[in-house]
Amino acid sequence: MKVLLTGASGFVGSHILDVLREGGISVALLLRARSNRRFIQAHLNSVELHEGAFDDPACLDRALAGVTHVIHCAGATKALRGKDFYKVNQLGARAIVDALNRHGGIQRLVLISSLAAAGPSTRLAPLSERAPAEPVSTYGHSKLAGEEEVTTRCQCEFTILRPPAVYGPRDTEFLRLFKAVRLGLKPVFGSGQQELSLVYVEDLARAAVHCLTTPAAARRTYFVTERGIFTTRQFADKIAEVMKRSAFLLRIPIPLLYFVGLGQDFLSQVIRRPTVLSRQKYPEFRAEAWTCDGSRLQIETGFVCRHGLTDGLTKTRDWYRQERWL
Repeated sequence: MKVLLTGASGFVGSHILDVLREGGISVALLLRARSNRRFIQAHLNSVELHEGAFDDPACLDRALAGVTHVIHCAGATKALRGKDFYKVNQLGARAIVDALNRHGGIQRLVLISSLAAAGPSTRLAPLSERAPAEPVSTYGHSKLAGEEEVTTRCQCEFTILRPPAVYGPRDTEFLRLFKAVRLGLKPVFGSGQQELSLVYVEDLARAAVHCLTTPAAARRTYFVTERGIFTTRQFADKIAEVMKRSAFLLRIPIPLLYFVGLGQDFLSQVIRRPTVLSRQKYPEFRAEAWTCDGSRLQIETGFVCRHGLTDGLTKTRDWYRQERWL
């Protein structure tokens, strides 16, 4: 077995690489030349490295030499322009599928997508995989377009994984909330009652590797989530609990986020650096719930997330402190 992994230098991808190498699996990486390799440096002497991009068919063909399975984790979560989401999340998936179809002999592709591709849920009603996809953000639409490249064109077996909010070591987005709590603040959007499903990054990584070879996962789409639903306020409270800090609840009005996103969009264009907090995310902030039901993955493949929220946040806190991010 030999796995080609894309996006290995990113938050989720680096954890997938950890799990692959922990299992002694032979790995090839496709990375851009300028990728930050801090989190995968320890593995670089034991993997096959190919530098290049998805829009280079020859590079993809070289990377696929001897490969039996593929995990496509590379994606854009922020972009300067809406079309840039599609360039990476849709056209990147298309390039991978085209390469797999040319290559032949690939046993399975695992695509890391997002709950954003399915869209928001309603309170007390987590989405199942049978629900129609109704994304509300440019990011979500681009992830769904990437899924459709796989489901309609991929000739080999595939599995699509849709994680909700992902947290854990190496993440920089939720780090902001940890830092706010350290300063004595628990910021929440609106009333703090938006419901969330969550998954610890190591569990998502293990789910991806698990689905590479599980027969029942062929041509299936799964949500990957830990048990439990939490409001944004409960999530902030839990961070304060594991940080052992007393923090003041700071309510941020939802309408204000539109203007914050507008300002961030302007700043991003000036400094040419995209941010997650942009106007295209505003519909996601307004949704009453981002929850999903992960039972199908367990029932059909036997995979169960190992971490609950307290355990996952505690490990995240410890890593942040060890790396002096907190």
